[in-house]
Amino acid sequence: MLKVIKGWLHSYLSDQEAIVLLVILLVGFFVVLTMGKMLAPALAALVFAFLMQGLVNWLERRRVPHFFAVNLVFTGFLAALLLVIFVVFPLVWEQVTHLLNALPGMVREGQSLLVSLPELYPGFVSDHQVSLLVTTINKHLADFGQWALSFSLSKLPGIVALLVYLILVPILVFFFLKDKEVLLGWIVSILPRRRRLIDQVADEMNGQIANYIRGKAIEIVIVGGVSYVLFALLGLSYSALLAVMVGFSVVVPYIGATVVTIPIAVIGFFQWGVDDQFVILMVVYGIIQALDGNVLVPLLFSEAVNLHPVAIILAVLVFGGLWGFWGIFFAIPLATLLKAVMNAWPTVADVESS
Repeated sequence: MLKVIKGWLHSYLSDQEAIVLLVILLVGFFVVLTMGKMLAPALAALVFAFLMQGLVNWLERRRVPHFFAVNLVFTGFLAALLLVIFVVFPLVWEQVTHLLNALPGMVREGQSLLVSLPELYPGFVSDHQVSLLVTTINKHLADFGQWALSFSLSKLPGIVALLVYLILVPILVFFFLKDKEVLLGWIVSILPRRRRLIDQVADEMNGQIANYIRGKAIEIVIVGGVSYVLFALLGLSYSALLAVMVGFSVVVPYIGATVVTIPIAVIGFFQWGVDDQFVILMVVYGIIQALDGNVLVPLLFSEAVNLHPVAIILAVLVFGGLWGFWGIFFAIPLATLLKAVMNAWPTVADVESS
């Protein structure tokens, strides 16, 4: 057994560059895993900087000086941020409040429907089963009420932290854009001079991550915007709230769209019942998802590394469990990083042939 382990280590860790890359990856994962919450503003700023770096490069190719290009793009970022804070967020919050106020009535209507099931389907549903289900629902609603109260009280310090983030993130975004070359130069200076393997993985991942972040942001905006317009045209209640949920559901491949289908179907059912309007809503939602998966995603992620759906789902589960939202958001790039490292990792045969 020891001979097998020693042979495996000799085959895959005999190259000095491979050891350096392994140390960098382990340190990076350790830092994010242990200090992820503290680094959340910097992580969010990096995402926004990735989104806007393409615009800065586009302006610079048209002879706009770097400083003016950064300031122009950063001004647009601040305008979009203010639009979200003062227009989108209040609208969504208002609809959340209305939904919470309407929830008891929807629950009572649902319980009335459950009580009538034994009469409609006597061979399949019994009064005892309905009674147990109603008791379970009432218990979960009581637990939800207690959680909502404790959540609102416990999140008061988080509101202060959010205000701090709203100040820190734009500042960090500005300096990431303005001093990109300086920061990258400092990172390169602390790396070993002989870093062919590191450069190979970094070059591949730079394009992949930039393509993924920009594409995912565009996908969220397009899917969420189209959903809001169509839901509003259909007269669906809580259109803004549901559209935001549909937009962010694309962050979680395969799972997100399935989960968001439930609140859309429930709200549509309680608003219209099972009639033509409800059927039209579900058909429209199905068309949105079909166009997103078969048209929009191939256009936006044409350069993405091909990953098997099982690998994507496992990456979402693992990295989401480790780092929450950011782990889910970066699950595909992180899985791509692991694949790139495995493809580039040298073995003894590679070292001897070189």
